[in-house]
Amino acid sequence: MDSRTVALIRTTFKAVAAEEGGSETLARSFYSILFTDYPGVRDFFPAAMDAQRDRLVHAISYALDRLEEPDKLLPFLAQLGRDHRKYGVQPAHYVAVANSLKSAIRGCVGDEMWTDEVAAAWDEGLANISGAMIGAADKETSPAAWTGTVVECREVLRNLSIVRLQLENPMEYAAGQYISVQVPSRPRMWRYLSPANPANSNGEIEFHIRSVLGGWVSPAIVSHTAVGDQWLLGAPLGGLGVPRNTKRKMLMIGCGTGIAPLRAQIMAMAQRRVNPKVHLFVGGHHPCDLYDLQVLSQLALANKWLTVTPVTENEENPWWYYDSGEPQVEFPGLEPRMTGQIGKVVAAFGSWADRDVQIVGSPSMVQTTKFRLMAAGTQAKSIRHDPLF
Repeated sequence: MDSRTVALIRTTFKAVAAEEGGSETLARSFYSILFTDYPGVRDFFPAAMDAQRDRLVHAISYALDRLEEPDKLLPFLAQLGRDHRKYGVQPAHYVAVANSLKSAIRGCVGDEMWTDEVAAAWDEGLANISGAMIGAADKETSPAAWTGTVVECREVLRNLSIVRLQLENPMEYAAGQYISVQVPSRPRMWRYLSPANPANSNGEIEFHIRSVLGGWVSPAIVSHTAVGDQWLLGAPLGGLGVPRNTKRKMLMIGCGTGIAPLRAQIMAMAQRRVNPKVHLFVGGHHPCDLYDLQVLSQLALANKWLTVTPVTENEENPWWYYDSGEPQVEFPGLEPRMTGQIGKVVAAFGSWADRDVQIVGSPSMVQTTKFRLMAAGTQAKSIRHDPLF
């Protein structure tokens, strides 16, 4: 697309987003039009649409910001296209989505702004986006979805569980990617989880799940998952992964269950003969949130290129955490635990100018840590994180 086309698309979308409640209005209007004009599509979506509406706006915004960066946008769209096969999506569904989205945007900006030139720009942009997704889906030979059986569910904290599954067919994914999952108690409510182990020929996969207050899916997984449950898993997504450059050092920063994709990469690296130095900062609000230190300790002891520094915002555990009264376990091979906000702690070490940086955690944690690192001298191009939605 030429710069004029890109500018017209962005201008109209930003005009909607700039209005108070504009993004929410757009999402509601889009789904209302889609379900009215194409009622058969409703069966693809969950009964509760709140999370789905938010995800739509974020995905559109992410794609529009990268219209002039095909090297970043096309792989992202290809992954989405492969992942959407799990719904049974056909080319006609992409047409329905494009028509409904254009009608929704036109309704938000008004006929005065929605000129023939703007309409043509959106036609071209949406055709390119859907074409990339359809093309990737058509070329894919792997299953549209995988079935996994829960073989272990272990409660680590009252709001955090580790779930291990045995897949019927092994899945190929890069350590660091994430996968959409659907659990039996929440049909059609797909959620993204990052495997905590690299792909393997045995089809074994492990997820770390924290219950989100007010969430629909994560509390159900943590509270009700049982051995023998059948999960569905979509195609892998995400741009994090072990760099091929074995000479450039790495800085990894993960909070809470954000340690999962970083741990998977470290495990994958441990299978190689040569690796760069890696400094991993693992954070949590309280000491008990550092639930995976035993595994990280074993990895650090076995791999001299790995340094692990635990960080907590508070010195003590919360009131609800059960304290047996026994001395705290000290894990060998780890750096002494530090106290403070993780972004501030890491930035205090310096600019990390010689490192490739990966950050995994909540959207607010990722953004705060990224800005602190950039303020300390880290180049933005050296920092990687997955889309924050």
